[in-house]
Amino acid sequence: MNTQRMIVLGLALVAAAGAAFLVRGMLGGGTPAVDAKPAPAIAMSEVLVASENLQPGQAVQPEQVRWEKWPAGAVDSSFITHNGEASAADAIKGTVVRSPILAGQPVVNTAIVHADAAGFMAAMLTPGMRAVSIVTSPESGAAGFILPNDRIDVILTRKINGDPPRVSSQMILSNVRVLAVDQTFKQEKDTKTVVAKTATLEVTPQQAEILSTASQAGQLSLALRALGDNQAVSTGGRRGGYATGNGQVSVIRYGVIAANGSRDRAQESPQ
Repeated sequence: MNTQRMIVLGLALVAAAGAAFLVRGMLGGGTPAVDAKPAPAIAMSEVLVASENLQPGQAVQPEQVRWEKWPAGAVDSSFITHNGEASAADAIKGTVVRSPILAGQPVVNTAIVHADAAGFMAAMLTPGMRAVSIVTSPESGAAGFILPNDRIDVILTRKINGDPPRVSSQMILSNVRVLAVDQTFKQEKDTKTVVAKTATLEVTPQQAEILSTASQAGQLSLALRALGDNQAVSTGGRRGGYATGNGQVSVIRYGVIAANGSRDRAQESPQ
C-alpha cells in the first residue's frame, strides 16, 4: 500500500469520526437528559353526593347518598365534607330534602334540613297541603300502640242532645299514614309503644277544616289498621254536617295544634 493511499484512508477515517461526533452532539447523546420533576399530587376531599334524585319533602335514607372524592380546590364551603369520623348515614341522619338534588350532585347544607332545625315542617309538607295537629290520649290513640308508618282511621265521637240524649260516632278520615307521634317522626328499633299527646296531620285545605271543626265538636280517636291494609274505607260522604274525605293523610312532627275537646252540640261546618 503506497503512501498516498494511506493518507486518503486516514483522512476518510478522521472525517467519519468527526461526522459521528457531530451527529451524536446534535442528538443530545453527549449530555444525559435531566429528568422532569413529577407534577404535584392534587389534594382531594370527600364530598357527600346524592346516589339518586331526591325530591323536596323526602326523608333522606343512608343508601341515597355516598362519599365521593373531589379536588379540594373545587369544594365549596356549602358542601358537606367527610371529617374522617362520620359515615354518610350519620351525615344525613334525621334530614329532609328542602330543594331538589340530582343524582351525582353534591349535597349542600341549604338543600336539606335537620329535624331539630327551623323549617323542618315546611320541608315535610307536600306543596298545596296544610298541617293540623290534634290532641290524642291513651284512650283515643290505641293505648300507645300506634307507631310511625302505621295506618289509621280517624273517628269522631260526639254527644247529640235529644230526648233521650245519644252518642254518635263516625269515621271522618280513612287510611291515615302515621309519620310521627309527638316529637317522634320515625320508628326506633327499641320503640314498643308511644303514648302520644298530639298527632299532626298533613291534609288538604278542606280536610283541615273538617278536622278543626270535628276536634271542637267531640272526641277524636285513632283506629289502628292491619299491617299492609292501605285501602281507604268509605266515610259516607256528608253526614252530620261534616264533609268527609278519603284522601291519604300523613302524621308529621310539628304544626298548629287544634284542641281536642267535647261539646254537647256539634258545630256544623259550612255547606
